[in-house]
Amino acid sequence: MIGLTAIPYLTPGNVIMILIGLILIYLGIHRQMEPLLLVPIGIGAILANIPGGDIAGDGVFGLFLKHLISTEIVPLLIFLGLGALTDFGPLLANPITFLLGAAAQLGIFIAFLGALFLGFTAQEAASIGIIGGADGPTTIYTTTILAPHLLAATAVAAYSYMSLVPLIQPPIIKALTTKEERRIKMKQLRTVSKTTRIIFPIATIIITGLLAPKALPLIGMLMTGNLFRESGVTERLAKGARDELLNIMTILLGLTVGSTMTAESFLHPKTLLVLLLGVIAFASATAGGVLLAKLMNLFLKDKINPMIGAAGVSAVPMSARVVQKLALQEDPSNHILMHAMGPNVAGVIGSAAAAGILIYLLG
Repeated sequence: MIGLTAIPYLTPGNVIMILIGLILIYLGIHRQMEPLLLVPIGIGAILANIPGGDIAGDGVFGLFLKHLISTEIVPLLIFLGLGALTDFGPLLANPITFLLGAAAQLGIFIAFLGALFLGFTAQEAASIGIIGGADGPTTIYTTTILAPHLLAATAVAAYSYMSLVPLIQPPIIKALTTKEERRIKMKQLRTVSKTTRIIFPIATIIITGLLAPKALPLIGMLMTGNLFRESGVTERLAKGARDELLNIMTILLGLTVGSTMTAESFLHPKTLLVLLLGVIAFASATAGGVLLAKLMNLFLKDKINPMIGAAGVSAVPMSARVVQKLALQEDPSNHILMHAMGPNVAGVIGSAAAAGILIYLLG
């Protein structure tokens, strides 16, 4: 039983995890790397590693984990909020970019095979592979179902690598493209009608439900939020989903995931392997989108800038902004942000569909 002070009971592992929590807070505040997530995750890790605090485990964060995260409530409600935030117009204006979002999911399956090779179970490998989708809520949703003991490692990896998009993606993009390819200008996107915007989420729900019902919880909530946004008559619902609801769920998610980062569950070689495989997943996802774009250009009359393929990971809108920045470096008049947003939002759907397939096969 812990006495008046926790200092005598502090282990080296506790100290290491508190330092890791401080690093995450530093990256969130000073470097502004996914601060809405890294800051609560960091403070959650600190709170959970102070002996006798009783905030994790059977404490309040343990209750959040048991009743809100493990039951999939929080990840699904986050997808509802994300749907209310997402503009699928660029994707609908140029549907071919949907293929780029699909190609970027290559990283999921490369990391999955790599994890199997390193001795992880199929369920663990799927939870690690989904990091390649660069979608935190999808990673948490999948891991909660297939390998809940890896939740801390996969969640931290997913959100950390999302925050490192500006550092990870540019070298890969430049290595796979020529200067001439990076300077390709694309035609202005057509205007998408309101009717099309309304039909899209409804049709996606129906098609997903019929073809891949295990992906329906994620995609269904995403598209429900998007219908609130696009219908024009449910603005209050859309605002509530993207503002109040999303903010509350993000707080609960960040603090609870951070609280799972106890020294006992986080400090072992398997965690390091998860982090390494996460990098491989993210890098290969970036490469997959770029390479498919280059392949498509062999057959397209109107060439696409292959850099937008890198935005097929679902780190919205950070990845699209990285692509835009690279394009402007090559040609200050080349604005391809909206073109990059097409595969970027397609990646959200792609990662959710991949998660549904893995859950169906392995759950």
